[in-house]
Amino acid sequence: MATISSVIIETADPAAAASFYAEAFGLGNQVRVRASEEPSTGFRGFTMSLVVSQPATVSGFIDAAIAAGAAALKPTAKSFWGHGGVVQAPDGTIWKVATSAKKDTGPDSREIDQVVLLLGVDDVAASKRFYGDHGFPVAKSFGRKYVEFATGSSPVRLGLYGRGALAKDAGVPPDGTGSHRLTIGSDAGPFTAPDGFAWEPVAL
Repeated sequence: MATISSVIIETADPAAAASFYAEAFGLGNQVRVRASEEPSTGFRGFTMSLVVSQPATVSGFIDAAIAAGAAALKPTAKSFWGHGGVVQAPDGTIWKVATSAKKDTGPDSREIDQVVLLLGVDDVAASKRFYGDHGFPVAKSFGRKYVEFATGSSPVRLGLYGRGALAKDAGVPPDGTGSHRLTIGSDAGPFTAPDGFAWEPVAL
């Protein structure tokens, strides 16, 4: 089974991005940054998600991200599946913070249960086969709409959505051009996926 050790977010100002992620989310080595001047416009074809235990923690992370300079895309709100909100970091990366819990059991814990990378792809079935062939067995699959892979002890989980559906979930238009400004560090790499996502070899 392949694993993902980190995602590398590429930005024109890596020092500012590193400061943002430390202040907003307290993230460690799961998310790294490095310099890039590659042109990129609109939706970059992926989102990052933080899965937490309760609504108070969702609100805490969303408020901290906005205070650190993020833009609100979807305000923190209840839904039939739980509680969540979406922000866009100053470097352009879209972050969703969510919980399946509908009620708090205590104060904001500032604890993250899972970090999830969701890739927006043109053909979910074809991409599911591709990643399966590269060492990622399917954990959950909902037809051609959504796939979640088993990633063992990886600090970053992996899922697939249709590109349009992922953009809608994030609250942004689906159009975008240029670089994803994302590289995925994994013991499955190096390769470039059908939708242009770059993977490089990094041991867990």
